[in-house]
Amino acid sequence: MQQFALISILVVAVALAAWVLLITRNGKRVTPQGSGTVSLPAGDFEGLPLPDYAARAITGDYRSYLVEVEPGIKVHVLEVGEGYPVFLQHGNPTSGLLYRKVAARLPTERLRLIMPTLVGLGFSSKIPANEHTLRNHMRWINTVLQRLELRELVYVGQDWGGPAGLGALALSPELLRGAVLLNTGFRAPTEKRAISKIHERVKTPVLGELIVERSGQFFPRLRGIQGDPASLPDDVLDLYRRPLLESGNFKAPLAMMRMVPDGPDHPSSEAMRFIGDYVASLDIPAEIVWGMKDPILGGLLDAMREDFPRARVTETPAGHFLQEEVPDEIAAAILRVVDAAQLGTENLSPRP
Repeated sequence: MQQFALISILVVAVALAAWVLLITRNGKRVTPQGSGTVSLPAGDFEGLPLPDYAARAITGDYRSYLVEVEPGIKVHVLEVGEGYPVFLQHGNPTSGLLYRKVAARLPTERLRLIMPTLVGLGFSSKIPANEHTLRNHMRWINTVLQRLELRELVYVGQDWGGPAGLGALALSPELLRGAVLLNTGFRAPTEKRAISKIHERVKTPVLGELIVERSGQFFPRLRGIQGDPASLPDDVLDLYRRPLLESGNFKAPLAMMRMVPDGPDHPSSEAMRFIGDYVASLDIPAEIVWGMKDPILGGLLDAMREDFPRARVTETPAGHFLQEEVPDEIAAAILRVVDAAQLGTENLSPRP
């Protein structure tokens, strides 16, 4: 009887260990395969026709294509319009489609709106969890900008699209002419600091995988960080959720949450210090549009004001994904910054 009990315990232990290994696996690389070509001023790129559920979400003459940033890793890019380049970078766990409402409110006859999707999300390549580093994302997005042969641009960024986007531009500083900042941050921690409760919770192995990858509630719970939960109906959540589920690699959202630095020795902190130095050097037209009901990054507005002391600030009742809630305010800020960038003038008071 005792021997049977020991065998039973051993079987349970082995099964539990196998289960832990299964849910904490690193994930595999998934490379999208497009069809046809998209011709741009920089050359021909691999086309990527959007599935019906994504194509229905956009209007206008969008171009959808892939940029191979290194062997086996491709960044999906949506763009629309002709004219002055505006580079719009989303964050976690969305995609370039997050800017579709903003794009619909901008004059595409005079603006070329370029919306890359971070590797691991949307229709970009999926990668193992341990390849998600801030330096990698900066490099991959920088490669996109280089392949498009852009000479100047206005940048718009939110969430991880802040450090990844401005970090990419820090590698090619000659490109940036103006910026619109949306609920993001650029400061590396100088000491151990508190992060949001959910970010703290998902740092724990197994628990993080259960919350983000296995519960089935990760995307619906995003409504709780909006000013208006109705701004993320099921069809909008599907724009961001379905590409992950259908790829078989759901690793990016958790990996990117674990990229949030909570101290100076965190793996992301070195890159954040590099970005912070770049931000401190900037002397460009800038505006800040902020979702004041964002429980994740809403409290960073004062720091953003300090980083961009001349920037016009628009406070809104939106939450974290303010592109879904206040696209008019964002579009208006983009137009003002583009106008200032094209005139080569400052629309703001001098830097102290």
